[in-house]
Amino acid sequence: MAADRIRLHVRAGMARRLAGPRRGAARLGRRRHTVIPTHPEAVAGEPHSLRWILPAGILPEGDVLAVPGALGALLAAGTVQWMRVDHAGLVIALGQGATWPGQGAAVRAALHSALNQAGTWTLGEGPDRSTDARLLAATEAVLAGRAGDFIRSHGGSVAVVSARDGVATVRLRGACAGCPAVSLTLQARVERDLREAYPELRAVRAA
Repeated sequence: MAADRIRLHVRAGMARRLAGPRRGAARLGRRRHTVIPTHPEAVAGEPHSLRWILPAGILPEGDVLAVPGALGALLAAGTVQWMRVDHAGLVIALGQGATWPGQGAAVRAALHSALNQAGTWTLGEGPDRSTDARLLAATEAVLAGRAGDFIRSHGGSVAVVSARDGVATVRLRGACAGCPAVSLTLQARVERDLREAYPELRAVRAA
């Protein structure tokens, strides 16, 4: 059977798509499994991660501690660094040296197999989503206030990309894109104001 291939789409904002097995592949001697529908999407600010969209309720939220089969072997070997089930799907982060073009097909095949044994996965407690919601609201308020006004007054624009686990990721456009003073602006303006509004803040990052 032809190996899976990574198909990269160059349109902005689209995730790397992983091609499935060819139709008509031989199935002799193999037990048929139910294929759980899933597809990958990019994770903002995390280039080594993909979020695999899953049917609702197939897995509880939380960090994946153990998983059966080939996917568990990839996790143990460090090819997969970590996995986390959130409200939207399963986030898989690759380890150092691994790439989606290189390992994506293997991860995809292993995931399909492991999803047929979803009851044997071991997950930690799910995160408190209320903290992420508070961080998101605080970040949006800060960007709508004086920090955002400063950026806009210099010909730039800024928007929230994500707010998770104490880290706010923002994207700067316009005159601020590629500006050498971006780090200073984030620290002196956005991070300062956001820390006042949300003391649990860990960091502000640029996407």
